[in-house]
Amino acid sequence: MTSEPTEFENVQDQHLLDAAEGGIPAALGDLGELVRVQGIAWPAFDQEQLQISARRIAALAEGTGVFEDVRILTAPIPDTDEQGQPAVLATRAARNGKPTVMLYAHHDVQPPGDESLWATPPFEPTVRDGRLYGRGAADDKAGVMAHIASLRALHEVLGDDLELGLVLFVEGEEEFGSRSFGSFLAENADAMRSDVIVVADSGNWDSETPAVTVSLRGNAKFHLTVRTLEHASHSGMFGGAVPDAMLATIKLLATLWDETGAVAVEGLASRDAATPDYAEATLRAEAGLPEGTSPIGGGEILSRIWNKPSITVTGIDFTSVAAASNTLSPEVTVVVSARVAPGQAASEAYAALEAHLRAHAPFGAELAFSEIDLGDGFLVDTSGWAVEEARGAMRDGYGKDPVDLGIGGSIPFISDLVRQFPGAQILVTGVEDPHSRAHSPNESLHLETFRNAVRAETLLLGRINARAL
Repeated sequence: MTSEPTEFENVQDQHLLDAAEGGIPAALGDLGELVRVQGIAWPAFDQEQLQISARRIAALAEGTGVFEDVRILTAPIPDTDEQGQPAVLATRAARNGKPTVMLYAHHDVQPPGDESLWATPPFEPTVRDGRLYGRGAADDKAGVMAHIASLRALHEVLGDDLELGLVLFVEGEEEFGSRSFGSFLAENADAMRSDVIVVADSGNWDSETPAVTVSLRGNAKFHLTVRTLEHASHSGMFGGAVPDAMLATIKLLATLWDETGAVAVEGLASRDAATPDYAEATLRAEAGLPEGTSPIGGGEILSRIWNKPSITVTGIDFTSVAAASNTLSPEVTVVVSARVAPGQAASEAYAALEAHLRAHAPFGAELAFSEIDLGDGFLVDTSGWAVEEARGAMRDGYGKDPVDLGIGGSIPFISDLVRQFPGAQILVTGVEDPHSRAHSPNESLHLETFRNAVRAETLLLGRINARAL
């Protein structure tokens, strides 16, 4: 190595940053190729695309030159005869007492939705105004490529001096509930056991400021069917005396919120924790909230998102507008998605929701609950050395001090990681910024954020490689 001037006391850090910078164009090219693969875990979509995606990522892992074993594996889905979607598992053993780090991301993506809402085709990567557009460009194929790019840089600089143990785990069904996740961990526990786990599936404070995610809400999602009639009837003949299912559903769902839009379900907890300053104007810009529409709830805005529960109706089975007729409907099914405050068990939250709905069912409506999906929230232990290493690497990689961030969304499988590997330190990071629009039309990756994320992760891995357990 040369001894050219560097801004770091440790010359190796500068070499790592140089290697990371040099690898960005290739990483973005590979990311574009991954975006073209329509890997969606929903059964209605072509499942061969997930196989193609897994094979490409396995080849990328092998190409880093750091792994001793690279495999594409599946695991059983509990209580079914099905196997989960293909995951890539690449491993190398630690040497000379060094720690082992697991790098997690997922290669499946959300369906594109209404393609007419996309400015460019969802699976054709397109660069515009400093952003790469495409489904999965941010969530989470950018997370995959941040890992790959960092490993390439690490191998380029350290070569045979790389003694860090490494596990690359890229699953293929996160957007579909990670149904085989627990089974996969149990079946591969020995190969995956790690001292530090980096989950690259979160976001940052903004496109310039990095964040360590320290809290995540849990989730309680279910289908609610409301039934009031044995069969459909003529709305003119019986309307005004007979309650139809839609009337009962509207009245029942309205009891879930108070007049401000805040959750009004007894038994759903809130967490008392301070949040950074966050202006309403910022909320409007990041969420697309028009000036004529007011925010909901009360208290600090970020506390509403990070520390309080929320309830959203995300789907409904009912007659379409085009097929509407003058009929009293006997039955309506809706999808209710609740976010649970960190610290409350998802099972406890679901029990409170079910009890509330049963207690408030109008007109004696029959209620049925199905497709129950629960995931616990997470609070990161920030006292360990890995969090401090991550903060320092982010500070040097982005050139800005990181923010401790709460996330209103959920990553339920983190609780599975904690159960399987209770001694591991969990770092939740990511490459998204508030304008990435993950899950939405025109999803995009801010290119400078990606560059800085790769810089930060390369530094983090290099510095952990210098540690001894």
